[in-house]
Amino acid sequence: MTPPLEPRESGKFIAENSKDVFVELKGVHSLAETLLQKIGRKEITLKGWKILHELNPRGSGEDSVNWVFFADTLNFSFWAENQDKKYLVEYKGKTYSGYWSFCAAINRALDEGIPITTPSYYSKMTLEQLQHVFRSDTDVPMTMIETRLEILHQTGNTLMEKFGGSFLNCVKKSQKSAVKLMQLVVENFPSYRDEGVFQGQKVSIYKRAQILVGDVWGVLEGKGDGCFTDIDKITMFADYRVPQALVHFGVLRYSEELLKKLKEGRIFKNGDREELEIRGCSIWAVELVCKHLKELIAKNKELNIDINSILINNFLWDFARDNRKAIDVVPFHRVRCIYY
Repeated sequence: MTPPLEPRESGKFIAENSKDVFVELKGVHSLAETLLQKIGRKEITLKGWKILHELNPRGSGEDSVNWVFFADTLNFSFWAENQDKKYLVEYKGKTYSGYWSFCAAINRALDEGIPITTPSYYSKMTLEQLQHVFRSDTDVPMTMIETRLEILHQTGNTLMEKFGGSFLNCVKKSQKSAVKLMQLVVENFPSYRDEGVFQGQKVSIYKRAQILVGDVWGVLEGKGDGCFTDIDKITMFADYRVPQALVHFGVLRYSEELLKKLKEGRIFKNGDREELEIRGCSIWAVELVCKHLKELIAKNKELNIDINSILINNFLWDFARDNRKAIDVVPFHRVRCIYY
């Protein structure tokens, strides 16, 4: 069977053949110039992964790597059907929603002595145990809880059988190659196999596989086993919120027909043309923003910083979280699936 195009090539192919989503070069250049100012103020750095997010692990050891793997294995489908009724978790006096409510629940469980991020534990845990870990502080439960349990069993057993019960061993097998780590993850853990067919061409998005690589890079601070020599080959992580931010900055433009569907609250299926266009064009748009930003940095003798699509993605995701009212002018595309 012919393998799919890699995420970057998939994004380019989708963008070149898209009918409802368009990459705007004026917006690409404008966002790159905005990001240049952020870099000047040191707002876009690898250290931000830990500094800006209090729920991410502080350490850089095996336990922290296993935390990242557990989190990214279940990092999907946190959007609420009803914005007035959400899954919320209170942790250390603060209430979290969305992805951060999930992270808060992980840390709450660890504080309670539940080894939730240990593969030997979650490969055999029961539905009742998982429901307890992810209990909500509202009457809205965690989405897709049975599916999450199935994935944990499958994933945990693979780690036990192939990688000595630790994701760090998988990281070591990548030999400091971000692309090889992504491929190892996609090959060994089926729930990370985020692929589709666009105009007869097999494509890959690999949102969770790539964010896992990015998070390993972040938790290991780009050092030791996380000193990936080809980190620049990882693209942005095509989810719900980053495309919204790209539309807000004028980097992406949606057709009137697609906008109508989004505003009506249409729920798309994973693999639908519109969904693939939004995600694929997001990948290619950030690649172009990154390319132009590198050109701007090269002209600025005061700046000496490596930039890549991961760092740009992280800025855009944080921006979307912090500026919800502004970006929700154009609703996010709604899909209930395991890939993001």
